[in-house]
Amino acid sequence: MRPMRVFRGFHHPGIAPACALTIGNFDGVHRGHQAMLALLQSEARHRGLPTCVMTFEPHPRDFFAARAGKPELAPARIAPLRDKLGELERCGIDQVVILRFDEALASLPAQDFIRQVLVDGLGARYVLVGDDFRFGAKRQGDYATLDAAGQSRGFDVARMMSYEVHGLRVSSSAVREALAAGDMAAAASLLGRPYAISGHVTHGRKLGRQLGESAPGAADGFRTLNLRFPHDKPAAHGIFAVLVHGLTPEPLPGVASLGNRPTVEDAGRVLLEVHCLEWPESKLGAEGGYGKLARVELLHKLRDEARYDGLEALTAAIRADTEAARAFLATHAAQRRQTTRDRI
Repeated sequence: MRPMRVFRGFHHPGIAPACALTIGNFDGVHRGHQAMLALLQSEARHRGLPTCVMTFEPHPRDFFAARAGKPELAPARIAPLRDKLGELERCGIDQVVILRFDEALASLPAQDFIRQVLVDGLGARYVLVGDDFRFGAKRQGDYATLDAAGQSRGFDVARMMSYEVHGLRVSSSAVREALAAGDMAAAASLLGRPYAISGHVTHGRKLGRQLGESAPGAADGFRTLNLRFPHDKPAAHGIFAVLVHGLTPEPLPGVASLGNRPTVEDAGRVLLEVHCLEWPESKLGAEGGYGKLARVELLHKLRDEARYDGLEALTAAIRADTEAARAFLATHAAQRRQTTRDRI
């Protein structure tokens, strides 16, 4: 299978001259998105066309919130762009076109969007949208607008209705609500997989090495792997029991903090800080995680972030979190082994 191609804008010679297209933000690439992408692939195969996803950065609601001077209206972000693209590739998409959502795009009339972007830019022959799809300046365009344009310009248009799991409409909003509530099981059910964040491991302030020198499995304190979350409003916050993939053949159990680090001096940046419960010194060495691409599954929320009066109180809290994570992950591993035996 060819690797998925990613384009910033549609003025590139490598873009397919014709495609089967779907349009959306695809934050989280949840089960509703996955069903839509599967339908897109089926329709593309029948027509002999490559599949194409058009998405936007920043999120349109981010843009409008900033323009209105009301950042609180911007949605919490489920996943960074890297993770969105990874999931789209896993779903078998051939190409992704990322449009910068700016004033020019926001003010583009619906008919101009159809002509300039869909027809002239992407050569769309089939367009699949969701049941609540709106587009163009002031959201004037809808499914009926698109369908009428398709009939006159020679491309097919289809609409996919809501996708439900256990009677609940699957949406990015529902995933955000589950993550905000710390209900990681509900989020995993909506996503079709455990919630995860990936990124390259970066150097931090190494504050963790000053903490908990006697902590089990951490001879040099609570050493952490730091991953940047490139948005200031992550959908999940708090302390989590996690599994870290990508550094060793087997996932590493750990405890992680996702948020703004309210106790430390440089609070404000959103970081995912992971303390591995048993650091694989023989495989990675003391500094072997830096620069590597890791994927961290957030399996269970232990608690919310909190501010502590000094490093001693913070150390005690981290020790308690470590033990709680060990207990959860031991139970989680036992349940997975039992499920495997049951399947056999």
